[in-house]
Amino acid sequence: MKRIVLAVSAVLCMGISSFAAGNQPTLVKWDTSINVTKLGNYLGLDGSQTEEVRNITEFFTEQMSKATRSKKNQEEKLHNAIYGNLKLMKQTLTKEQYAKYVGLMNVTLKNRGIELK
Repeated sequence: MKRIVLAVSAVLCMGISSFAAGNQPTLVKWDTSINVTKLGNYLGLDGSQTEEVRNITEFFTEQMSKATRSKKNQEEKLHNAIYGNLKLMKQTLTKEQYAKYVGLMNVTLKNRGIELK
């Protein structure tokens, strides 16, 4: 009986620890290309904004790829890439569009396991 209780508790502990480890945010390489057409439809961009947003997203994708591949100062590079993107978008978008964009970025980053402090 004692062996059965020990075996069951060992299995439970391993199961709980593997479940908890699966919930930890892990940083994956940023290989996501941003679909500017869908983003433009969601934000309601006009023609001039669309081209500017396309340039900003290409730059952001490059910066995020470099940051996630970096071994030194990775968090600082991620921070700079994300906040640089937000700064450029704020200059390009209206207040309403920017609010929607920030919400979308927040969800995207959380889904990718990137937590900003």
